[in-house]
Amino acid sequence: YQVVIADITKRMGAGMAKYTRARVDTLEDYNEYCHYVAGLVGHGLSRLFAESRLEDKAVGEKLELANSMGLFLQKTNITRDINEDVLDGRCFWPKAIWTKYAASEEELISKRGRDKGIEALNEMCVNALEHIPDVMEYLNQIHEPSVFKFCAIPQAMAIATISLCYNNSNVLDGNVKIRKGEALKLISQSSTLDSVKRIFYRYLVQLEKKNDPSNPFYAQVHKIVDKAKKDIANTLPGGAPVDFSKEYAIIALFFA
Repeated sequence: YQVVIADITKRMGAGMAKYTRARVDTLEDYNEYCHYVAGLVGHGLSRLFAESRLEDKAVGEKLELANSMGLFLQKTNITRDINEDVLDGRCFWPKAIWTKYAASEEELISKRGRDKGIEALNEMCVNALEHIPDVMEYLNQIHEPSVFKFCAIPQAMAIATISLCYNNSNVLDGNVKIRKGEALKLISQSSTLDSVKRIFYRYLVQLEKKNDPSNPFYAQVHKIVDKAKKDIANTLPGGAPVDFSKEYAIIALFFA
């Protein structure tokens, strides 16, 4: 265990030191930065799961999936935290993305040119959503219940958060968060692979509803969401989860 921990912390330290001087300019920089601060955590934990024999040794070898787990979490947080980061004098959104929409980080979150700020936000969301297939594949190989919940709960929080952030101008004005009750519900539901698939499906449907055809990223989001929904439906007993929210709302109104 000590060998794994020493290796990961050494590599994380070196990477973080690099980005005390370097800026996140390109998409390659963005992926590298997220790898250093979160992907390597996934590497280390996966190797520890395998070393402890709680999971198969393959978990500690398929590190590209472990890296993607970390990147999905980190990219979600970076996307959500743009207002706070810019006000504190930092920005982890890659320059290659935000400079297409604003002349400065401050302009990115200003009320002026808000439509362009939302476009930048949506491109950041798309970048994060691309990790969903790897997340599902990683979770599929985890079998020990406590390890599964440890891995699954943050991913459930991430899909809920990125769904909330997408096309949401409030992200540019302040830190948006899912409700505490919703978070508790996600924690209680993230116990099995099938339950996590249903969670992801639910938020993918929400993303789908928010995806306006006039949005420049409509086609990309539609493609990602449609594929992820089909993959989940094809592997869930009984197929795609049924959404009864409309029926519940009608019943609630009837008895109100």
